[in-house]
Amino acid sequence: MGNCSSFSLPKWIFGDLLSNGMVSIEEDGTHDGIKTIRIQKACEFTASSVLCVCIITWNMNGKMSVQDIRKLVSSTRKFDLLVVGLQEVPKCGVEQVLQEAMADTHILLCQKAMQSIQMFLFGAKSSEAYIKEMKVDKHAVGGCGGVIGRKKGAVAMYINFSGIRMVFVSCHLAAHEHKVEKRNSECRHISHSLFSKNDIHYAKSADITVWLGDLNYRLEGISSMPARKMIEENRQSKLRDRDQLLQEAEKGQVFNGYCEGTLSFKPTYKYNVGSSNYDSSYKIRVPSWTDRILFKVDHSSGLDAVLSSYEALDCVSSSDHKPVKAHLCLKVRGGNT
Repeated sequence: MGNCSSFSLPKWIFGDLLSNGMVSIEEDGTHDGIKTIRIQKACEFTASSVLCVCIITWNMNGKMSVQDIRKLVSSTRKFDLLVVGLQEVPKCGVEQVLQEAMADTHILLCQKAMQSIQMFLFGAKSSEAYIKEMKVDKHAVGGCGGVIGRKKGAVAMYINFSGIRMVFVSCHLAAHEHKVEKRNSECRHISHSLFSKNDIHYAKSADITVWLGDLNYRLEGISSMPARKMIEENRQSKLRDRDQLLQEAEKGQVFNGYCEGTLSFKPTYKYNVGSSNYDSSYKIRVPSWTDRILFKVDHSSGLDAVLSSYEALDCVSSSDHKPVKAHLCLKVRGGNT
């Protein structure tokens, strides 16, 4: 574990940003869309880290592979908390497989499900003593998305972990390239609705908020074959300007003030099941970064966040999506590096 013996966070500690790679929300809260940040080479996982969190999102496409679920949670587990958000989950014991895979090092602290949208929170075996408060919520949007049992919307968790208030939102938004405004509307509706009952706004008081899931934003203004050629030539960075999520955030429609690692991995959708080859059906869909992990640190928390990895897991092949994994380390602003 990173530093579980000293998790209490002194709220009065402020200072300059640490070395490159740190993220902090400015005092006036002004940002132009999603801020793309540099990825650190490795997580320090030392006493200077207040809390290290591994975050995974995966659209399972209704299929169960025990082997692939185990690949999600590899044996190298230098993190305190693990958040796993799943979409299109089959009805066949995913929770048990995850618990068995994590049993040596971590325990299940919390879970929330809304039909095929599910989220699990694991912590190191000594974690339960640090939980001061935990709440869960869900919010459905847009019906079943055309498939019974595959509802769109989001599930969410609020956790106060030794004074660090965190919100995790795992979502599945509307599909298809032309449904941009529908996705924007769903994001806003989910954001305003979660944890809003009885005037208790957990989401508004969080030190860090993380959105993960199949957000379903696509590449726009390019056809499938040119996009694939650029990916084959490792020029996918040229496709970022065509990403609908970044475009909409820049317009101020969604996720203003959030951060995301560089999209240096290949688009995560759509693959032929059982392979790492893009869709060869008659639809030959344009590859897109549908699966994302975004985060926002509150400027008054006294925290900064280091993103030490942001990657797609190409080795997982039982779905038409590739999972995406991020590793965040929270640190006290102005602390020792």
